[in-house]
Amino acid sequence: MSNTPWMLIVVGSSTLVILIVSIVIAIALSSSHLNSASTDTNPHLNSIGTSPAVDIEELPTEWDFLSEVFSKYVNVFGVHIFATTDTPNSKVAHASHVLAQYLDNNADGMPDNPAVLNAMTQVNASIIMVAEENDMESIFRKAPERLHQMLDDGQLRAAVLYGEETNPHNRFDGSLEEVLHLISSVGYAQVYPDVFGEHTDSTIARHMDNARGGHFEEHRESDCYDDEPNKTWGSGQCALPPNGEYPEDAWYTYDDPTCNYSCMVTEYFYWGLTSLMGAQSDNQRCANISWEWTPCTAKLVNSMDPELYDLLTDPQYSLPRILPDGNYALPMP
Repeated sequence: MSNTPWMLIVVGSSTLVILIVSIVIAIALSSSHLNSASTDTNPHLNSIGTSPAVDIEELPTEWDFLSEVFSKYVNVFGVHIFATTDTPNSKVAHASHVLAQYLDNNADGMPDNPAVLNAMTQVNASIIMVAEENDMESIFRKAPERLHQMLDDGQLRAAVLYGEETNPHNRFDGSLEEVLHLISSVGYAQVYPDVFGEHTDSTIARHMDNARGGHFEEHRESDCYDDEPNKTWGSGQCALPPNGEYPEDAWYTYDDPTCNYSCMVTEYFYWGLTSLMGAQSDNQRCANISWEWTPCTAKLVNSMDPELYDLLTDPQYSLPRILPDGNYALPMP
């Protein structure tokens, strides 16, 4: 069996080790090819747009080779959701609705940015759902070689979402983060590489460097393999500043020593956009995330990181403005 690991989040053009079984992925897409894609080539534009209902189905024939590990399937505008038998239907349905709301934020039955959707469907963008985090290792081992090969060859890009973190009682809804990671990394970063690319010198990366108080990037991928401080800690392990100590005036201070530079951009995009939509504004939530992200409201993003605010509210990119609540519904005719 291939050693290709599963991914918890999808990141950019370099590999990343994160959590379960040393998750490593690579995204390397041709942005020129993606930008030239016609929206008419996507046969799934109305997969969910013709009805607000989300139907959990059996695996389609073309994905039947995954039946040993997944039994539930949803198609959202051509983006796949694969779930295990143990993943509750309510969790799968909620994640499907969140995905639909992110892609069709104005709920008119059509994706808000067809180019982004095309970029995602060209590489079989998928959400992999398991009931609990502990299930991932066994799923990885049981996965057919064909799936590992698709991951190796860039024929499938995926994000992992746990049922236990999806719309939990009295806790933050993890689907708001993991679903958005898939859209930003496999969609926006590929269609607009100079703007949202998860690499040095893209527009959003420059804003991130400012938010972190400097440019901190790994020298080699192996710098990011340890989830505890290693010999490079003093000089800046992975994409962290020396000794993991950010400048006092930084407002984005993620300190995961396995999160490479591309990963840092992914998280920055998430924090900025969800703060604009009000996901982080509750007083308790704002306090809980302050170790990593300070501008937890739209007003604070505008005052502390005005360049990011302007970028994420620029109408030309058709980014979502309304926070998904897991209830995708089209207006009555």
